[in-house]
Amino acid sequence: MKVLYATAECWPFAKTGGLGDVSYALPKSLKKEGIDVRVILPKYSTMPNYLKEQLKEVAVFSVDVGWRKQYCGLLEMDLNGVKFYFIDNEYYFKREGEIAYLYGYGDDAERYTFFSNAVLEAMSILNFYPDIVHLNDWHTGMIPLILKEKYSHSKKYKNIKTVYTIHNLQYQGVFSDSIIEDVLDIPRAYYNNGDIEYYGGVSFMKSGIVFSDKVIAVSPTYSNEIQTEFYGEGLDGLLKSKSHKLKGILNGIDYDLNNPLTDGDIFVNYDINSIDKKIENKLKLQEVLGLDVNPDIPLIGIVSRLVSQKGFDLISYMMPEITRENLQIVVLGTGEHQYQSMFNYYDSHFPNKVSARITFDSAFAQQIYAGSDMFLMPSLFEPCGIGQMLAMRYGTLPIVRETGGLKDTVIPYNKYTGEGNGFSFKNYNAHEMLHCIRRAVKVYNDKDRWMELVNNAMNTDSSWKKSATEYIKVYEEIVNQKG
Repeated sequence: MKVLYATAECWPFAKTGGLGDVSYALPKSLKKEGIDVRVILPKYSTMPNYLKEQLKEVAVFSVDVGWRKQYCGLLEMDLNGVKFYFIDNEYYFKREGEIAYLYGYGDDAERYTFFSNAVLEAMSILNFYPDIVHLNDWHTGMIPLILKEKYSHSKKYKNIKTVYTIHNLQYQGVFSDSIIEDVLDIPRAYYNNGDIEYYGGVSFMKSGIVFSDKVIAVSPTYSNEIQTEFYGEGLDGLLKSKSHKLKGILNGIDYDLNNPLTDGDIFVNYDINSIDKKIENKLKLQEVLGLDVNPDIPLIGIVSRLVSQKGFDLISYMMPEITRENLQIVVLGTGEHQYQSMFNYYDSHFPNKVSARITFDSAFAQQIYAGSDMFLMPSLFEPCGIGQMLAMRYGTLPIVRETGGLKDTVIPYNKYTGEGNGFSFKNYNAHEMLHCIRRAVKVYNDKDRWMELVNNAMNTDSSWKKSATEYIKVYEEIVNQKG
């Protein structure tokens, strides 16, 4: 089976969030399962130089974007057995400034239409006609429609099927309808009949949902949630009507990159058989952070974007109470000013209990996963979530709200049976969260019970192998569909 995996970002070439991690780890796992998978993404100017040096030119051709003919370079390299292709055009993908973002620019509609058209043209250049084009988030949402509209007459293209993964429904790629003629160059009928129209604009994500053969949400619970008004971001009606082709598949984490036994970023390596060494990571972390160095005080880690989606309203509301508890908190991340300021305030007023690092540092993140006792993730919504799975991999017990992938991965502790791999609360309520934290601290003080849960957490299978198997079933199902 041949799969072309199209994505706007992929670690280690370019990454802003979880999509970048998934785009690297899933294809790697699919390859191990015998799938001929290749990844295609834009060549951003921010790609690390050591990777740029390994690129080989494949071809140069032109790509139509509305009335424009644009230069397109196609480059390739192999990494960990997977072939990666890069679409090169500096006008679209060389962005400079104090911070060069991947997206969030005024011409994003044109940039990712160019990318979408280039992906489809690259297939004939490479003579690689996949059984499946696997698309991700809004940036690639127009590809199934362009494939139908402009390539269905071609014998080599007509049997290509599309799978579209929604990583976060909140980001939909909505633009002015003027792009229909100016950029997309597709019949306005698709807008007039509602296929791509979204409250007077054009939605790339809606196009992906409507025209793909299969739509994947990144957890089973999230696939149900997005069919409701609260989580559906204005697309719940559409998703409900397309529920026959909607499926939830949990993301995984890369077990090679995230392994406490081999992780070069943590202070002391350990595994489930040497779990007593985990405490050394905690003591060192407390020391580095300037917290009271004490093995008996529970340390709660937070590694996150500091945005309202992640539940920081609840934390902010409860911080006066939390600081009265016998516990410590370390926070790593950047985001909205109000949350950054809030954590900085508590860091300066409670320096022995609260440590706020308002930055992003991947090595330090690993040290928090390894050195904390608990990991707090009280999200308002969470399509899948990676943090709770990483925490469990490192024997750190998650405290989460029961939403999306958090609900699907964290089994709440049952005091009667001793089962569970973490702690959870149901409603988006600050007092419920505080009660859940207190419950976790209480169990923490019962060392035997706590170690049982730590063992359960470390034995939880969050590998990509499991997810890759699910995706392969989906690929096979739609390739074998008639018509």
